[in-house]
Amino acid sequence: MPTAAAERERLTKTKALAVFSSDALSSVAYATEEILLVLVGAGTAILSFSLPIGLAITALLIIVATSYYQTIHGYPSGGGAYAVARENLGVSAGLTAAAALLIDYVLTVSVSITAGASALISAFPDLAALRLEICLVAVVIVVWANLRGVRESGTVFAIPTYAFVATVLLMLAVGGLRHAGGNLTPAALPAGQPETGAVHALTVFLVLRAFASGCTAMTGIEAISNGVQAFREPRASNAGKTLLAMSALLAVMFLGVTVLAQLLRITPSPHETVVSQIGRCVFGDGVLHLTLQAATMLVLFLAANTSFAGFPRLSAILARDGYLPRQLNNIGDRLVYSNGIIALAALASVLIILFGAQPHRLIPLYAVGVFLAFTLSQAGMVHHWRKERGRRWRLKAAINGLGAVTTGIVLVVVFEAKLAHGAWMVVILVSVIILACRSVKHHYQAFTEQMTPTANGAKCPWGLDTERRHKVVVPLARIDRGSVSALRFARSLSNDVTAVVVNLDTQDTAAVQAGWPTWGLNVPLVVLDSPYRSVIGPLLAFLEKTDLRDPEKGLAVIVVPEFVPARWWHGLLHNQTARLLKATLLHARGLPGRERVIVDVPYHLER
Repeated sequence: MPTAAAERERLTKTKALAVFSSDALSSVAYATEEILLVLVGAGTAILSFSLPIGLAITALLIIVATSYYQTIHGYPSGGGAYAVARENLGVSAGLTAAAALLIDYVLTVSVSITAGASALISAFPDLAALRLEICLVAVVIVVWANLRGVRESGTVFAIPTYAFVATVLLMLAVGGLRHAGGNLTPAALPAGQPETGAVHALTVFLVLRAFASGCTAMTGIEAISNGVQAFREPRASNAGKTLLAMSALLAVMFLGVTVLAQLLRITPSPHETVVSQIGRCVFGDGVLHLTLQAATMLVLFLAANTSFAGFPRLSAILARDGYLPRQLNNIGDRLVYSNGIIALAALASVLIILFGAQPHRLIPLYAVGVFLAFTLSQAGMVHHWRKERGRRWRLKAAINGLGAVTTGIVLVVVFEAKLAHGAWMVVILVSVIILACRSVKHHYQAFTEQMTPTANGAKCPWGLDTERRHKVVVPLARIDRGSVSALRFARSLSNDVTAVVVNLDTQDTAAVQAGWPTWGLNVPLVVLDSPYRSVIGPLLAFLEKTDLRDPEKGLAVIVVPEFVPARWWHGLLHNQTARLLKATLLHARGLPGRERVIVDVPYHLER
C-alpha cells in the first residue's frame, strides 16, 4: 500500500470497536469464572458473594473508563499511559507504565488464545490432546490477519466480535425472561461437591483474591487511548465514543453473566466453562448453545487482536523516543508495524508453550501490569490538568484523582492476592524491561554523539585529503580469479599494497609462492606463520604491527576477495572464512587516526 493510502486505512467507530475492544469484551467469557474458582474453595454456599464482587468490579470499570475518556481528549495523539506518565511524572514513571503494558499485551495474547482453546475443547472434548497445537495455529492466523492491514483486520474481526456480543446479550435476555417466568432450572451440582459448609473458611483475603481474579475483566480498557491515531477524523471524538460504547457493553455483559451464574448456581468445572454451562441451562443443547460456544471461541481467539493493535503502536512510540530498537518504528508494506506484530507473536508463543497452553496458569500473572499502568496514567492526568488549568480543570483533576486512588488500591490488592501465584515475576520483568530500555537509549545517545558531523564537515580522523594514498592489505588463501580481481582493485586504490597469506598448509602456501611472479601484479607477498591454525589471529597481529610501524600513514584498507556460489546451498560446501574475516575486522579497532575500511570484492560463479 502506498503511503498516501494511510488516511483511508483509518478505522471507523464500528470497526475500531471490534479491533480495540475484543480483549475487554471477551473477558466476559472467563472473568466471572475466575471469581467462582476462588470462592468455590470455601464451599458452594458462598458462591453468592460473586454478585457483590461483580458489582464492585463494575463500579471500578465505570471509574476507569471515565478517567480514560479524559485521557483520550487530553492526549489525542495517542500513547496512553506511557505518554501521560512520561510527560507529567518523569521518564522512570513513563518507562514503568510502558513496561507494564508491554507485558500485559503479551499476556493478553496468551490468555485469550488459551481461553479460546478451552472454549473449543468444552464443545469438543476429544480435541484436548491438541490444545497446544490449536493455540499456536490460532496465533499464526491472527498474525496473518494483522499483517494484511489495519482496515482489513478490522473487517475480519468485526463479525466474530459482534456475534459474541449479540449471542451473550440474547442469552442474558432469554435467561432473564425464563427466570421471571419461573421456568429456569438451576444447574446440577457436580458430583463430590459439598452443597453447604466451609462458610467459616470465608475470609477477607479470600474475597480480595476473588476480586483480584475478577479484575481481569478490566484488561484492554486502555487500548483505545493508546491507538487514537488509528481512528478517522475527528479522532479524539470517535475514540471517546468507542470507549464509552465498549464500557457500557462490558458492564452489562459481565454483570449479567455474574447474575445468571448465581441464579443457576453454576460451579466451575475443569471440563466446561461457566459461560458454556449458563448457555446450556438457558438454551439447552441445541443450535443456540453451539452458536454461543462458537462465538465465544472465535472472540477469545481474536481478542488477541487488541494486543496486536496496541503492542506494535506502543513499541513504535518507544522506538521513536529511542528506548526500543528503531526497527519497531518501521511501517511495513501494508501500513502496519510489521516488526512489532511479529515480535509480539513470538513472545506470546513462547509463553503459551512454557505454561502448557493453560489459561488458569497464566491468569494469575494478568492484571498486575495493567493496574500499574492505570494508576500511573491517572496520576499523570491529575498533574496534567493542574498544569493546563483549562475549563473545569478541577472537576477533571478530581475524576482522574479518584481513578488514581481507586486503581492504586486495587493494584495493591491484586498484587498481594496474586503474589504467591507468580505476580512477583511481573515485577521482575518490568524492572528488566526498564533497564533494557535505558541501555538502548544510552546506546543511541552515544551513537548520535559519535556520528554527528563536526563543524569541519565530518568527524573523520584522516581529514579531507583526497590525494592521499593509503596502505592497502589483501589477505589471500590461494591464487584464483577472485584473488587476482581483488589485487587489481587494490592496485587501483593505492601504490602501497601488500598481499598476506596465512600459512595453514605448507603445500597451499608453496603453491601461492610459486605462482606469485606470474599473478602477483608486482605486489609484495607476506607469509604469516600460524602455529595454532588460526587465520584471524595472525592477520590481526600483522595489522597491529603495521599500524605501530607507520602510525602516520593514515587510513588502512583491507580488500577481501570472496567468491559467491551459484546456488545458495553450494555455500554449505565451503569454508566461510571470508565472512568470518569481514565480521572480525569490522569489530577490530585500529589505532587512533588509523581507522580501517573493509572492502569486499565478490566473484560470482556461473551455474
